[in-house]
Amino acid sequence: MDNKKMPDEVRVFALGGLGEVGKNCYCIEFRNQLFVIDAGVLFPDDHLLGVDYVIPDFTYLKENESKIVGLFITHGHEDHIGGIPFLLKQVKIPKIYAAGVTVDLIENKLEDYPELLGSTQIVEFKSHFVYNFDGIELSFARITHSIPDSYAFVFKTPFGNIVHTGDFKIDLTPVGPGAEFDKFSRLGTEGVLCMLSDSTNALREGFTDSEKKIGASIKELFARIEERIIVATFASNMYRVQQVIEACIETGRHVAVFGRSMEKTIEVGQQAGYIKAPKGTIIDPTEIKDYKPSELCLLCTGSQGEPLAALSRVANGSHKIIKLIPSDTIIFSSNPIPGNQEGVNKTINALFKQGANVITHSPIADTHTTGHGSQGELKMMLTLVKPKYFIPVHGEYRMQRVHADLSTETGVQPENTFILTNGDVVKFTAEGAFRDGRVKSGDVYVAGTGIGDVSSTIIRERKILSDDGMFALIITIDPKNKIIPLEPQVVSRGFIYMKDSEALTKEFVEFSKKFITEEMEKPQPVNLNNLKHVLTEKLSEVIVAKTDRHPVVIPVFMDISNSYR
Repeated sequence: MDNKKMPDEVRVFALGGLGEVGKNCYCIEFRNQLFVIDAGVLFPDDHLLGVDYVIPDFTYLKENESKIVGLFITHGHEDHIGGIPFLLKQVKIPKIYAAGVTVDLIENKLEDYPELLGSTQIVEFKSHFVYNFDGIELSFARITHSIPDSYAFVFKTPFGNIVHTGDFKIDLTPVGPGAEFDKFSRLGTEGVLCMLSDSTNALREGFTDSEKKIGASIKELFARIEERIIVATFASNMYRVQQVIEACIETGRHVAVFGRSMEKTIEVGQQAGYIKAPKGTIIDPTEIKDYKPSELCLLCTGSQGEPLAALSRVANGSHKIIKLIPSDTIIFSSNPIPGNQEGVNKTINALFKQGANVITHSPIADTHTTGHGSQGELKMMLTLVKPKYFIPVHGEYRMQRVHADLSTETGVQPENTFILTNGDVVKFTAEGAFRDGRVKSGDVYVAGTGIGDVSSTIIRERKILSDDGMFALIITIDPKNKIIPLEPQVVSRGFIYMKDSEALTKEFVEFSKKFITEEMEKPQPVNLNNLKHVLTEKLSEVIVAKTDRHPVVIPVFMDISNSYR
């Protein structure tokens, strides 16, 4: 259809990032053009057994591939760029637009997927750039976050400006370049149709601490600690990594880096000029044996209790290079992401058991500040931009709800706020804004190299296996002669210990034999598939009645009827 004949309307929706912290992927659609903002991952919690990442369902993008103008990246955190390889495996993206260090992080990520190299063009934008598309002008405004080169996007449409803030905080004394408040102020004067804004810290009152304050705190801690220091932080928090290095320089320590993602951060940060250290400050991990403990700082991944991360392996004694000594001080320069608290606590307890001193929240000085604005900053952004319509994004439902309430406090009409779930569409026309149905959305599980081959049914089965185990019955059967020539064999894993439960096991076997025999006595031929299905149901009922547990029940029939000839 000719774009000029198409009805003028702008559609806004999310494929990920609503009702959750992570998996960010937002879309703006206008005149047969589809603008995709971010493609992130969500890190699984404990109930997603065996899952590495959760990514958005990209079906809508696949079905509308020809409309895609490009993928526009707000910043380089994994919950915004981690899904890019999985998206490129399924959908042809003509261009990826990113800024500064984000470009390097994306390129590094794609190096792990050689089959994707060259599949798309990465375009580096700068703050003053403006791109013109059919009826839409795209410009950028620098914001402050916990990673350099973070941007808000401004889509100028025929109905007004649509602003996507990206992740942000308002830091008046930032470590890196400051936010371009003048641009946001001009937008408020010019008029903004709708703003989509980060809701991650909408439940926190007041204002967040400046990153510069944390840098001073870290230096104070380093000056007080005499022996070896181990720092765990987010690998992507480039500003924090630089502050740790600066504290090491001031206290005469050498830095050894552990963890692949941390090594990449150092490499990219040094290339971009955000991480600076005199020659000899950063040493090879194998060189730590050549220095006194008081001359060392070990910078590690694992601040979220990830089982395979460097700090977790240090805590459980399995790290090849780092062996804890009682005089070590471990500083957690991060807060647990929702859902990670249990893993973090396990790591901290294991470190304490080995005699180390662990600092999470120091009474002397703060060791972490967030990169997401609290209520004071969210209201300040709303006051600067003055949107007519407001969509809170990037957060759990309660965060979105509170953020919507904050918007009404700053002048947005309550009926002009949209608390959406992934897939919900808001349509903007000359008459106003309206809900306009849904597009396909959902969670896709990534396990190993497989995308989507682990379904919710498999996750449910894994959960049952982890809770109640498995009970398998291997039955030799002759369906032609309708006999069970051999005694069934039982395999139990994680359900009952068979040597201690012989009577119970025998009861389940006898029930199964009796049930199968009665079924085979019926006049119709034996259908093993149907028999297996019915036996599974009936045996499961018996097991639940006897044990009050729900193991996975697996009857296996060994058909020997073809052996008799």
